[in-house]
Amino acid sequence: MQSTTYGLVIHGGAGVILRKDLTPALEARYRAKLTESLATGYEMLERGGASLDAVVAAIKVMEDSPLFNAGHGAVMNAEGVCELDASIMDGRTLEAGAVAGLQHIRNPIALARDVLERTPHIMLIGDGAEAFARQLGYEFVPNAYFQTERRRRQLALARKLEKRPAGRPKARPTRVTFATVDDNKYGTVGCAALDRHGNLAAGTSTGGMTNKQYGRVGDSPIIGAGTYAKNATCALSATGHGEFFIRSVFGHNVSALMEYKGLALAPAAAEAIRQMARLGGTGGLVAIDRHGNVVMPFNTPGMYRGSRVAGRALSVEIFGAARKPPASR
Repeated sequence: MQSTTYGLVIHGGAGVILRKDLTPALEARYRAKLTESLATGYEMLERGGASLDAVVAAIKVMEDSPLFNAGHGAVMNAEGVCELDASIMDGRTLEAGAVAGLQHIRNPIALARDVLERTPHIMLIGDGAEAFARQLGYEFVPNAYFQTERRRRQLALARKLEKRPAGRPKARPTRVTFATVDDNKYGTVGCAALDRHGNLAAGTSTGGMTNKQYGRVGDSPIIGAGTYAKNATCALSATGHGEFFIRSVFGHNVSALMEYKGLALAPAAAEAIRQMARLGGTGGLVAIDRHGNVVMPFNTPGMYRGSRVAGRALSVEIFGAARKPPASR
């Protein structure tokens, strides 16, 4: 039996996204691409397609765009190479697939789904993941396909900022964060969807962090951290400083707060963000529950995000809510 409640929610990264930093033309490009991603995924749901299909379709639109840190347009690691991660989860069965450290696969989210459906495993990485892709007849692209001039400039700036003057103490190795390099804020992409059959799914895809150590893996391909889906609770995709999402087991935490504490989606998501923030993390998430309720909270100045649910107006947003002036005394 098909339901009249279905839809999806997407994100294109969270961080220091301010109106003053986006020209009207660039803002229009982001809004158009987010709208295209929503339309592509929603069309599949409207036709009765599975939530997994919608998630892959919506994410591929963003992976193919140079605007986002995923696929074409991914950030570069400390070696000047793009390493791509992705994951997907089926809320009906709790089956999942993930890939990490890809260097030649155009759409990592598609390969993550093949890991889910064609192997007994959850995650394949690096050369092993690409060998699996070769067996399936995937097209391989040169790593240069993912790289853009903007990302090269970003890497150069990150390397410059990482250097320390002679004699200056350095307590521990650090990597450039959202606040220090333009476009680290334009990160991870993701989608969560509810189909006409009541099944939830979620997926996430990313290039990681600018100037990251070779081989670094964040939360995006980690089931229960950056991606999670369970029909009884919700489906979600997270974006932000991945180490903190892993440490707080962020995605599963939202679901657990709903399942074990009886919280609705919105307060559960807000509480998970508070817990993650107490560790020092920044970022946000998009999520949808089995009733079609949607949330898109974040603790950064902005997050590229949007939703489209049957019977409701399409929503595409970028910036955070304006702060209210303090009340007069």
